[in-house]
Amino acid sequence: MKYIDEYRDARIARSLAAEIAHGTTRPWVLMEICGGQTHTIMRYGIDELLPRAIELVHGPGCPVCVTPLETIDKAILLALRPDVILVSYGDMLRVPGSQSDLFRAKAQGADVRIAYSPTEAVKIARANPDRKVVFLAIGFETTAPANAMAAWQAKHAGLTNFSMLVSHVLVPPAIRALMTSEKNRVQGFIAPGHVCTVMGCGEYETLVRDFQIPIVVGGFEPVDLLEAILMLVKQLEAGEARLENQYVRSVSYRGNLPARKIMGEVFEIADQKWRGIGAIPQSGLRLREEYAAYDANKVFDVGELSVDEPAECISAQVLQGLKKPTDCPVFGMRCTPENPLGAPMVSSEGACAAYYHYRRHAAS
Repeated sequence: MKYIDEYRDARIARSLAAEIAHGTTRPWVLMEICGGQTHTIMRYGIDELLPRAIELVHGPGCPVCVTPLETIDKAILLALRPDVILVSYGDMLRVPGSQSDLFRAKAQGADVRIAYSPTEAVKIARANPDRKVVFLAIGFETTAPANAMAAWQAKHAGLTNFSMLVSHVLVPPAIRALMTSEKNRVQGFIAPGHVCTVMGCGEYETLVRDFQIPIVVGGFEPVDLLEAILMLVKQLEAGEARLENQYVRSVSYRGNLPARKIMGEVFEIADQKWRGIGAIPQSGLRLREEYAAYDANKVFDVGELSVDEPAECISAQVLQGLKKPTDCPVFGMRCTPENPLGAPMVSSEGACAAYYHYRRHAAS
């Protein structure tokens, strides 16, 4: 199959791994941003193909994992209202809030529905004019265009019973926050290919210049990631710091211009809290004032909540590349996909779930 089989070719993968080993003369710490990339690394044992000098750490690139506890709690409060239909992607239902989750709210009688597209929520609003429909709009730049289109459609259709609880986050400010942290260990980044498919890779040049750190936009198959790692190692070994694009079959310099246009029309950049990490300036998106009628925070006046993560959960350190999931004392015991303490264990892109599902039940 074109663009799939060749990127899972074991012969090519072993050749790339050998080239990485041959070209590595000192230790390097590399971070893949995207949770989908983390799952590929664990599933195919890519980290086991690399020389010991190369350490892969996992970044905050799982949208479910970084959605604030407060947003989950607000979604639960809204879902429990008898006049509300709460629409969400399926992977959000079991993400723990401070006391409960949307799955339990549904069991209590809340009208919580799973959708595969935000425009499905718009259709639900049209079909239920006597109910208030709230879509839980989360994600990175990848899902923002579709969510923006849903708000645009609702506005142009004159719907008065549709709104969105928005929790969008942006990758470049998160990388900047990691690089300015005193605890930072990362020396090179694999940037998320799907985000760059929408936004392009041009905005990462500022990060390369400001921090003199190599960034390679990478895809999601084993060969993609091994090639991206090789590109980073070659730069680091040569003392260089450049932006490179491994994922050329999907990513251009400027990205998807129509998608960026609808995002800019509906959303504006704002400060955003990241679950477990805290507030990062200018790292999120919120609805513009012209779309205030579709902002669930304003429609329902839910106010501001402030809650803390469970003290024993180390997901914040995992998301910053400071610890591995197996460093957690409750990993695989008190914290499992069936009973998660933190979002990275329940999310389909979470690092803890990747370690749990792909044989990494104990530290090596």
